[in-house]
Amino acid sequence: MMISNELLLTYFYLLVYIVLSSGVILYNKWVLSPKYFNFPLPITLTMIHMGFSGLVAFFLIRVFKVVSPVKMTLEIYATCVIPISAFFAASLWFGNTAYLFISVAFIQMLKALMPVATFFMAVICGTDKLRYDVFLNMFLVSVGVVISSYGEIHFNVVGTVYQVTGIFAEALRLVLTQVLLQKKGLTLNPITSLYYIAPCSFVFLFIPWYLLEKPEMEVTQIQFNFWIFFSNALCALALNFSIFLVIGRTGAVTIRVAGVLKDWILIALSTLIFPESTITALNITGYAIALCGVVMYNYLKIKDVRASQLPVDTMLDRTAKELKMEKKSSHLYLPDDNADLGENSTKNGSSDPMVDEEAPLIPSTRISHLGRSNLSS
Repeated sequence: MMISNELLLTYFYLLVYIVLSSGVILYNKWVLSPKYFNFPLPITLTMIHMGFSGLVAFFLIRVFKVVSPVKMTLEIYATCVIPISAFFAASLWFGNTAYLFISVAFIQMLKALMPVATFFMAVICGTDKLRYDVFLNMFLVSVGVVISSYGEIHFNVVGTVYQVTGIFAEALRLVLTQVLLQKKGLTLNPITSLYYIAPCSFVFLFIPWYLLEKPEMEVTQIQFNFWIFFSNALCALALNFSIFLVIGRTGAVTIRVAGVLKDWILIALSTLIFPESTITALNITGYAIALCGVVMYNYLKIKDVRASQLPVDTMLDRTAKELKMEKKSSHLYLPDDNADLGENSTKNGSSDPMVDEEAPLIPSTRISHLGRSNLSS
């Protein structure tokens, strides 16, 4: 069976997202951790990311004219862009702050709530339906990650609270982004999305930065390396592009399930880069269960796509046959002698039942009208 180019492109976007997300997480941990680069200012780092992303998007749209800005109304900006930007800023702020207290491996383990949180948020917002089989897969994924996190040794309450808060903020952000891209009638590519969202997120981050980190920067000597922060912001920009691309092609739940696979890879890499991250047999068992849930969920998604495409193909075939029969009947039509025959055939159910059978699939008013006009001329 051949795989379509669209499906291959979707899997490619998912792969790019997994690679970039893993790289940014490891990079942020290295920058923020007191044991390594020692830049313990997560809000400042996040503001650098948002400022750089917004500046690049501005130059691509306003200066180089790579893409055109969309017609953004005040209502859409207030009801969509501002809430998405707020939750986007909160998820990055809380998620980056957690790196100061807990390891990368444990952070990924705590994301057991993410598939469940995103699924139920999608159901509440109307972007997904509450299905029993999907719910069981979300539950299986979450149970697997919970099992893997049971044996965590380096537990920290503050870091755990930050990470869990960031999880719920990110779940809302993902679902709202899907609404913005798919349900508001906007054609937003990754550049225009960052053009509107990144500056607004920067403003939301400025308030906690002014209250929490600005006083610390005034009294503490913080080292600053331009190339470190430039490369870090560049990776974050590429990650933002990949997130919007994946959400635009799939959905909030799919990207979070793909995130579980990313967590599996990331935990293995973190144990090689950061000695404080360790993996036990219980971790491996839990993530194996989670991976089974990912495979089952992807199977259901493919099955749903095939089921949704089958009625469309059947509809097209039947419509072509109907038009063909209509064309033949117009050539064989005898206007005077067969009028009563046509009326009787309609009463006996040889004509209207075929139209009624097409009615649930497509609005067949035009086909019905043409068929009946030949019989009643």
